[in-house]
Amino acid sequence: MARRDIYAARHVLARNLRRLRRAQKMTQEQLANVAGLRQALISELESGKLDVRIDTLSRLAIALDSSVAELFDEARRG
Repeated sequence: MARRDIYAARHVLARNLRRLRRAQKMTQEQLANVAGLRQALISELESGKLDVRIDTLSRLAIALDSSVAELFDEARRG
């Protein structure tokens, strides 16, 4: 996978994570609490600055009543 593809995937994840969180009317802190994560991690993910583990993606998807696939859905715009 080319480096630009990795950055593009981070951007898609950041956009969708923010969109899904806002659709649930959650703050970053609320999402972090529900997912059992740190608020700073949510912030870094939403800004596309961080690589993420699959178990973290799973926690986020569950907390947002979503799926890991939807977190990377490029067709979704928010």
